[in-house]
Amino acid sequence: MVDARLKDGSRVNVAVPPLAIDGATITIRKFPARPVTLDQLVKGGSLSSQMAAFLGLAAYLRLNILVSGGTGSGKTTLMNAMSSYIGQGERIVTIEDAAELRFQQPHVVRFETRPPNVEGTGEITMRTLMRNALRMRPDRIIIGEIRGDEVLDLLQAMNTGHDGSMSTLHANSPREAMTRVEGMAALAGLDPRTGVVKRQLADAVHLVIQVSRMRDGVRRVTSISEIAGIAGEAITLQDLFTFRMDESSTREAVRGSFESTGYLPKFAGRAADYGVADELSAILGR
Repeated sequence: MVDARLKDGSRVNVAVPPLAIDGATITIRKFPARPVTLDQLVKGGSLSSQMAAFLGLAAYLRLNILVSGGTGSGKTTLMNAMSSYIGQGERIVTIEDAAELRFQQPHVVRFETRPPNVEGTGEITMRTLMRNALRMRPDRIIIGEIRGDEVLDLLQAMNTGHDGSMSTLHANSPREAMTRVEGMAALAGLDPRTGVVKRQLADAVHLVIQVSRMRDGVRRVTSISEIAGIAGEAITLQDLFTFRMDESSTREAVRGSFESTGYLPKFAGRAADYGVADELSAILGR
């Protein structure tokens, strides 16, 4: 089997017998020539115009964001769309297992991990690239997907001045995303009983965006949640936007509406510092 990237950026995976029992199988993942915008996602029913305006403002305010969802739910597409609200003068470092992020800013440094060769040597891990990125004075660090011990470096970077960093991870709900981050930190050797990961997570991450590919094939942002803090031994989440499914939904069609909870987020003070407090209030309808 082989996993590679074509000249146009498409990803190709090939498996042949005896691994592929019924014959050779080729899978090609193609990406649009132009990155999808938040407005296009609104037209496609993935989120409301109110949510799009909020996410654009969140990117501008340099909030640290985790995008959570299942395979093929549109996590990378959403992160690409949000990137258009990042300032042109910011230095961005992206780190991925497979290069899929397509940012349009002029100061983008792209890193890609390298698997070990047939002798089992030469591997370059995401954590190695993450540590190297911190030496490059980045304004933002974007990780395509966190799945291991690099989560510790990302949280530390978010807590030490690299605001506006973003990443994706596989989880079925914002709550499960928090549990997965703690689990990855534990696998990296950090004792979860100390509560250090919870405190770092609550201090570092501002928003958790949950996306889902529903049974009608439409990828939707099902919730945008803020990490409100720690209550006892649990991280508390506050929904800012949710997708409420309608009872008229059928097996083929999903009907519902995107709703704002009206909750004023903790980062309202940051919006005031950036001079966009009125814009945030208008988006939230306050």
